[in-house]
Amino acid sequence: MTIDLAALPHDFLWGTATSAYQIEGAVTEDGRSPSIWDTFSHTPGKIDNGDDGDTACDHYHRWREDIELMRRLGTNAYRLSVAWPRVVPGGDGPVNPKGLDFYDALIDGLLEAGITPSVTLYHWDLPQVLQDRGGWSARDTAQHFASYAAVVAERLGDRVKHWTTLNEPLCSAWIGHLEGRMAPGLTDLAVAVRASYHLLLGHGLATQAVRAAVPGAEIGIVNNLASVEPATDRPEDVAAARRLDGHTNRWWLDPVHGRGFPSDMREVYGVELPEQPGDLETMAAPLDWLGLNYYFPSTVADDPTGPAPRVRTVRRLGVHRTGMDWEVEADGIERLLLRLTEDYGARKLYVTENGSAYPDVVRPDGTVDDPERVAYLEQHLAACASAVRKGVPLAGYFAWSLLDNFEWAYGYDKRFGLVHVDYRTQRRTVKGSGHRYAEIIRAHGGRGRSAA
Repeated sequence: MTIDLAALPHDFLWGTATSAYQIEGAVTEDGRSPSIWDTFSHTPGKIDNGDDGDTACDHYHRWREDIELMRRLGTNAYRLSVAWPRVVPGGDGPVNPKGLDFYDALIDGLLEAGITPSVTLYHWDLPQVLQDRGGWSARDTAQHFASYAAVVAERLGDRVKHWTTLNEPLCSAWIGHLEGRMAPGLTDLAVAVRASYHLLLGHGLATQAVRAAVPGAEIGIVNNLASVEPATDRPEDVAAARRLDGHTNRWWLDPVHGRGFPSDMREVYGVELPEQPGDLETMAAPLDWLGLNYYFPSTVADDPTGPAPRVRTVRRLGVHRTGMDWEVEADGIERLLLRLTEDYGARKLYVTENGSAYPDVVRPDGTVDDPERVAYLEQHLAACASAVRKGVPLAGYFAWSLLDNFEWAYGYDKRFGLVHVDYRTQRRTVKGSGHRYAEIIRAHGGRGRSAA
């Protein structure tokens, strides 16, 4: 497939993304304390095949090799997350020097390779000691998050300018506290709503902390958003789509843009928010950019007896699906980029995650051919370029993911990587999609090293 990328800016960031718990391993080394995901993954029945993140991709020891993979792909940016329990094992209080030393060396290695680091402060790995004290349902956690953010920013801020406060707070609040399918595994609407509030409060406080520590910092928040359509034109289904849009999109976008929490969703949840004077202003701290994580669209119908937001997903027929059973619809990423630009006035946008899982197989010659992932990548990049031609200020794209990794509750069966990982030997193999990504970057005039 030929992709017209001429509209993308010359200084476009071509990156890959990962997260600490999914790749680092070394969960008990050098002073790291357990996170809620250590606890959750070791709870019987929570993770497919009984997998856990204890070793994952062993990135903690193999990070130099992984940087070399980025060089081979020709990427000029890398989105990583810092593990809170590795840096501040107690959640608050004493800092662990060895934890900071790891990220210090990693940042230096990236810069030496000509790769811009983009640091995410929270990708779901809350220290378990804080969960034991109430986790994100407790206001103190937002304050502790800001203190931890300040520690990281003060250590790395002389070299890191691109910062993310939270990755996908929806997953932390709704999937972790309402649906119970992610850590900490709760199913309590009231707790979930309080967690959502304190996550966004923590975002605002951390934004202030990073700005104070890093002059010239570029700070944003990353949300996983969905393009939502009603299954029919029945008023009930149209209203259901509006509720899911509120649950998935507006609840997370409106507060950080100074609009407060959507009143219609407050009614749907029926939970009193733990508001204090000044909180909404803190949540709406000015942002330099917005991050969009996009994987699939949602088609929904009314479910009047179901839990909030009282919708059910409708499975469309004849639609291609990934190995996650997620619909493939590249137009959805363009619609969301346009919405963020037109409805929320975004001045700079990044696609901070976009990718697909398929059941990859290593062939007898040692290569991995993944034509479905190649097609997914091409289609979504074409949609991004189309959005730019329509006025979207898109400044970068981060493919999810650099490596196959621990895919949360799905364990190790679901592979999203541009690079295949043999978890038994930790051997890395660039897939066909990785080679194609390198070609696309070269065609755009990027760093363009061969992935051979």
